[in-house]
Amino acid sequence: MDIAKQRYFIELAFKGTAYHGWQVQQNAITVQQLLDEALSTVLRMPIGTVGCGRTDAGVHAKQLFAHFDDINQEVKGKESRILSSLNALLPADIAVKRILAVSNEAHARFDAIKRAYEYHIHFHKDPFLQDFSWQLRDKPNISAMNEAAKLMMDYTDFSCFSKSHTQVYTNNCTLLRSEWQWLNSEQLVFYISANRFLRNMVRAIVGTLMEIGNGKQPVDYIHEVINSKNRSRAGTSVPACGLYLTEVQYRWEELKVKGAVSS
Repeated sequence: MDIAKQRYFIELAFKGTAYHGWQVQQNAITVQQLLDEALSTVLRMPIGTVGCGRTDAGVHAKQLFAHFDDINQEVKGKESRILSSLNALLPADIAVKRILAVSNEAHARFDAIKRAYEYHIHFHKDPFLQDFSWQLRDKPNISAMNEAAKLMMDYTDFSCFSKSHTQVYTNNCTLLRSEWQWLNSEQLVFYISANRFLRNMVRAIVGTLMEIGNGKQPVDYIHEVINSKNRSRAGTSVPACGLYLTEVQYRWEELKVKGAVSS
């Protein structure tokens, strides 16, 4: 008789500098590849995870979820040991945080109800921010950028900020937050959250807002860009080093979580 499978969510964080993004690719090292290999080794069976989304090369994640199926009942009751074993196998720039048992219908990507990102910029040379923030020389007009960022909240179709030829059913997203804040006099952060994001969306938004902040375009230009639904009208994508996926939110009660273990 076959043993019933059990689905698990796994939470991780990583520094993305050394990786060609999250998703498995040919001829490139990715975070998902290393996680799948570590899980397969520890659980002694082939494991393929499904992520809550994808991150581009060089993008960091403070929180990312993926799911996998345990068909041999290798995880139950051994979560702490498995977490320790995974973290021992994974490189120092990838950390596994939790393993959570969920219903077999739960899906890391489709059940996520909110995703949040941060984009970090600094204005002085700092070796400790290298690979973690985008260094600029001149400080932009934050009031203008925040005015434009607020105007974006009135829209849902963000085709203008998406990479071309992506396989998605819609370019509609509901923004929940869109604002710039100073961390200190030399560090600036853009906070944005939504129910979903398009590929390259945040980096294209930041590039467009920076054009407004640098006085190359007026605040109202954001209307023109979004209404065009044309990626060529938006700003250049900013470097990946400053971008972080910071939160992925679920309705955990609906996923019937049965337990969680922290590393």
